[in-house]
Amino acid sequence: MIGGGRIRLNRWQQAAVAVGSAVGALLDPRRADLIAALGETTGKPAFERVLERMKRSPEGRAILQDQPRVISVNVGHAWELPPNTFGAAYANFMGSRNFSPDDRPPVRFMETDELAYVAMRAREVHDFWHTLFGLPTNLIGESALKVIEFEQMCLPMCLLSVLGGTARFSEKQRKLFFQHYFQWAIRAGMECTDLMCIYYERHFHEDLEDVRRKWGIIPAPLAPKENAI
Repeated sequence: MIGGGRIRLNRWQQAAVAVGSAVGALLDPRRADLIAALGETTGKPAFERVLERMKRSPEGRAILQDQPRVISVNVGHAWELPPNTFGAAYANFMGSRNFSPDDRPPVRFMETDELAYVAMRAREVHDFWHTLFGLPTNLIGESALKVIEFEQMCLPMCLLSVLGGTARFSEKQRKLFFQHYFQWAIRAGMECTDLMCIYYERHFHEDLEDVRRKWGIIPAPLAPKENAI
């Protein structure tokens, strides 16, 4: 349940958790729980804006009403779909990396059930976005996707993640990112539809290229062979 186990914080406590999470995430970017806490404690205004947009969208309202969860029991059928479909592409993305949709940390610091669900939904559809944009899960791919997420939701955590990610780049990675991915990511995030207002699970059976065109998705550019990521 989204609403279970949440912690109410006053303003000073939120600030303390945000700072602690930011420092911890910079020291160990693999700590998904710290990144999640940072997103929640700094992102309330952004999540409120996303919630209002979802309420104005027919598909967004359906998501809020049904509150679908991206967990194994709900998306397992994607592994059985034809290879050209969006669902099969998602299954291949997850399976090739030995990822599980059940591994996302819970929402702990949102004040209302609606905001908690929106925060959880943003967290759980992240791998759909990797699939649609054709981005890997390495440092460059994650940083590029965070640029798109910032364009879409204006979450401070996304901007901080990009700054933290690029600070850890090698000189070669930094050159590759800014020459081949940064401008693309800005354009891709601006030109696609509102990604939080898509009921992805209802489109699993559709052709991957068809849904990309329908949603205005611009796939990531191929890296030069000498810089393959």
